Amino acid sequence: MDLLERLITFFAEHGYSAVFTALLLCGAGLPLPEDITLVAGGVIAGLGYADVHTMAAVTMVGVLAGDAGMFLLGHHYGVRMLQWKPIAWLMPPRRYAQMQDKFTRYGNRLMFFARFLPGMRTAVYITAGATHRVGFWRFLLLDGLAALLSVPFWVYLGYFGADRREWLGIWIRRGQNSLWLIGLLVAAVLLVLWWRRRGSKAEA
Repeated sequence: MDLLERLITFFAEHGYSAVFTALLLCGAGLPLPEDITLVAGGVIAGLGYADVHTMAAVTMVGVLAGDAGMFLLGHHYGVRMLQWKPIAWLMPPRRYAQMQDKFTRYGNRLMFFARFLPGMRTAVYITAGATHRVGFWRFLLLDGLAALLSVPFWVYLGYFGADRREWLGIWIRRGQNSLWLIGLLVAAVLLVLWWRRRGSKAEA
């Protein structure tokens, strides 16, 4: 919680732009937990330093901009990025090969569930761009759907827990598991809808 308190202090002093910048850095692979950053943004809204709905919008844009930046860098530079020192540290050739294998096995689903896998997101998004197996708008759609679940969850959790830090700490620890369940439920609903639509076309 020390990191959370430091972020709250910093964001309260510098506002939306600080939260947005921090999320861009999270997307770039900075070892700063995205969930804690989002919660801190929600807390300062709960303390009256920002509007929570505006914060939710700002954080959504910041998250998607950071993710899209990594995807586009991978798309433009491809495997040449692996020679850059920061990227080589984040994703050595062996890990890049593992990411390619995961794309072969799981396809586009990996981009949706990467949102719920801390420590893997940046590597997944860079690989998604570098492999050219998915277009930018499909990537943004899948990433955006996942972000619509996770970003408001963390921001509003911080907002409602701004004056209840012990409660907030408990739910931060529980939050990742809760998001996994929500993500699986959404994926199951989408799969059922797709299956029914496919069945309707077959009958027609």
